Amino acid sequence: MKLRRPARRATLVVHVAASAGWLGLTLGLVALAAAAITTDSAPTIEASVRSMKVFTDWLVLPLAFLTLLSGVLLSLGTPWGLAQHRWVYTKFWLTLVTVTASTFALRPGVNDAAATVSAGEQLADSTDLIAGPIVSMSAYLFMMVISVLKPWGLTRRGRRLRAAHRTDQKQLGQKQRASTHKKVDAEVMRQTA
Repeated sequence: MKLRRPARRATLVVHVAASAGWLGLTLGLVALAAAAITTDSAPTIEASVRSMKVFTDWLVLPLAFLTLLSGVLLSLGTPWGLAQHRWVYTKFWLTLVTVTASTFALRPGVNDAAATVSAGEQLADSTDLIAGPIVSMSAYLFMMVISVLKPWGLTRRGRRLRAAHRTDQKQLGQKQRASTHKKVDAEVMRQTA
């Protein structure tokens, strides 16, 4: 399945926008967590944690899934392929891991912190509040870098597919040359007869 140019471009725009939004949102989570950790002001802590809850409840998962789905569509609809280049394969698995971590670790952790702060209690371990967003942001930055640099070459499957494609192209070229020679020979035969 290959995407036509307009569909490929639209999907690429969606993927880049969702990825950039996910990265920016995570940077916001880091800033809010840092504000909550470094202050002694209870209202500032509560406001920061509640803001983090809004971000994780309403924005993180939609952007995460949109990034994952648009990335899979791009990889399957372009010559890059999902498992043909190591950088694409790495991005896929890392995105899958970060989506899972956002769903089952980051969001519940922020919700627990928001419940604790809303109850008037102090946060027991504030490093958990900032650790998740920092790890996520590091993963997104790494994925952005490999998207730009495209390192590491082909996977084993990619090398096998490329070799098969070259063999097919070579055989097709030989058939075309053979059929061209036959036509020329037939024309020459008519002219000399």
